[in-house]
Amino acid sequence: MEFFGSAPTLPTVWFVVVGFFWIGYIALDGFDLGVGMLMSGLFARNEKERRLLLNTIGPVWDGNEVWLVTAGASMFAAFPMWYAGLFSGIYLPLVFTLLALIFRAVAIEYRGKKNTERWVKGWTLAMNIGSFLIAFFIGAALAITATGLPLNANGDRVGGAFSWLSLPAIIGGLAFVGFAIVHALAFVALKTDGEIRVRARKALVRLLPVGVLPLLVAIIYMQITSASVLSLVASVISVVAVVVAWAFARAAREGKTFASMMVFIIFGMLSIFLALFPNVLPSTLDAANNLTVANASSSPYTLGLMSVVACFGIPVLLIYQSWTYWVFRKRLSVHSIPEAHDAADLATLPNAR
Repeated sequence: MEFFGSAPTLPTVWFVVVGFFWIGYIALDGFDLGVGMLMSGLFARNEKERRLLLNTIGPVWDGNEVWLVTAGASMFAAFPMWYAGLFSGIYLPLVFTLLALIFRAVAIEYRGKKNTERWVKGWTLAMNIGSFLIAFFIGAALAITATGLPLNANGDRVGGAFSWLSLPAIIGGLAFVGFAIVHALAFVALKTDGEIRVRARKALVRLLPVGVLPLLVAIIYMQITSASVLSLVASVISVVAVVVAWAFARAAREGKTFASMMVFIIFGMLSIFLALFPNVLPSTLDAANNLTVANASSSPYTLGLMSVVACFGIPVLLIYQSWTYWVFRKRLSVHSIPEAHDAADLATLPNAR
């Protein structure tokens, strides 16, 4: 295994980079997708609380989605066969995911433009459904890349439009949805104050064991089917971290709870990627048809050029996002949320332009 012994090749390095982007996306966008789902009446009790939840992710949600764009772009450039095999194999879920991303983004920007019940409820529903669909289908896609598709010798998917639909895909989708909800509760408890903070913490204590169960099933399944020493170590760290997170939640230590949840998802996803290596997309028809870091990668020249760009781009991404989270680190409460108004009303103000 290339993680031991000799120096890793460029395809292995870029497998690590792609995994880094996907893990970053799940860890960061997970909680704001969960916040989108919590804006429903199941958690938020009134419009002010829904606006408070939206304000907790307002400065960071679009930056979090950068990780999704970079993950997909790096797959396309570094492993075109992986990109083509996976995304052509899950064409329908991919279309629904893109539509959900569009509706969710529009909902975030538009729901506060008009202060009518029908307008606000409609965009809130778009936010709820969009957030759920994004989490479910991306979770399903990552589960599929770990467990495989029916690929022939050319790396092409065999079967119809629903050949991707399987038990691992459903478990993967539920895993990301469940994690997103409990991760959002940890985030809300950390970022808010007052009654909603207490409610989020209590809900987290109740729901965390159930919410992370599908993801734990996925982690354990990967260790049973294709474990390595490193993936086993990462999975143990992940399990310990989620137990610690639950203990911190019960003790009302919001900062340590959220940090432990981050450790849980980072090492949990890391254990899955490590167990998958050196494959990038297994074939469920014949192991000889598996796409690997060797046969699915771009040319050495392409990977070398990408490495130079990544040496500059990745630090900029990390610095910018760290700065954003630091600037907007303070807690919010319903008392800091102004009364709702129509955007058109601003045009009537004396200084409006």
